Amino acid sequence: MKIVYFTHSLASCWNHGNAHFLRGVLRELASRGHEVTAYEPAGAWSLDNLLKDHGEKGLSSYRSLYPELSSNTFNEDIDLDETLAGADVVIVHEWNDPWLVAAIGRLRRGGAPFTLLFHDTHHRAVSDPKAIKQFDLDGYDGVLAFGETLAEVYRRWGWGTRVYVWHEAADTKLFRPPAEESDRKGLVWIGNWGDGERSAELESFLLRPARTVALPLEIYGVRYPEEALAMLDRYGVAYRGWLPNARAPEVFARHLATVHVPRRFYVDMLPGIPTIRVFEALACGIPLVSAPWQDSEGLFRPGTDYLVAESEAQMERHLRAINSDPDLRKSLVENGLAAIRNRHSCAHRVDQLLAILATYGAAAPTEMSA
Repeated sequence: MKIVYFTHSLASCWNHGNAHFLRGVLRELASRGHEVTAYEPAGAWSLDNLLKDHGEKGLSSYRSLYPELSSNTFNEDIDLDETLAGADVVIVHEWNDPWLVAAIGRLRRGGAPFTLLFHDTHHRAVSDPKAIKQFDLDGYDGVLAFGETLAEVYRRWGWGTRVYVWHEAADTKLFRPPAEESDRKGLVWIGNWGDGERSAELESFLLRPARTVALPLEIYGVRYPEEALAMLDRYGVAYRGWLPNARAPEVFARHLATVHVPRRFYVDMLPGIPTIRVFEALACGIPLVSAPWQDSEGLFRPGTDYLVAESEAQMERHLRAINSDPDLRKSLVENGLAAIRNRHSCAHRVDQLLAILATYGAAAPTEMSA
């Protein structure tokens, strides 16, 4: 099949988590013999910020670890008839401009033979529904939603059985335990500060517990304002700045454990969506402790694949236990890895996507590659 994906950016993962998942999915599709092409808009916010902060060197990790991937840049004068000629499947990510979403929908509505799907991997459908409702999805065959609670929003909007739950997952070709174990020390958290909507949770479930149990803490991420950096300094945190996502496995490999602190939207309004960091951490074989989060879809086994802290005091107890109990660490690593390898790799998601496309006559399901 010829598959075309319109993303915000494939090249940049700077505050752009969808790039993590998309890279793994497109690489998996290509490895199965499909013709895969990605398009990203000129002046993409994520790529512009990456180049501003790090220049072309900021793209080196992506280019070296995903040599089979590339993307084409487009602007508003793109000839979509020519671009999509011969396409069997077109997928448009929700972080594209409304004009593009509408223009591709018009082509499909006018008789273009490809299957057209809208891919939503964000909380805006509940946090800012007007931002999503501005998209003209007339002509789209279906919606890929990265969680059941998000899919239910689209069902209420009239999509019925044409919305499919398509969770993110780990690219296990890259996200895996180190080939050889070395000394692990301290905690690591990889995440962006953003608009400060989880600053209180970060203090309660990460910064203060790490200091209380005397575990050194490193933090990687972007969009940390001065007040956030001052907070990290007060807690003695080593702030390392932006980390290319492709290098996350080597960072996880140096640390004893990591912590998941979900954004409030994913706790209060979109339960069941763990975000990509959980999948990637477990795939790398690092023990994980999560702040309160409801796994309403049963993706994992809380308490077995990872630990859950319902309070700051419980987070402290979990971190002390992980620090002192090698058997607990071993159990969490083995169970977390099994969950990813059995159910939550990009290869699993490609199997699911091909099965969805088969219902439209676009493809036949294939066996998941090893």
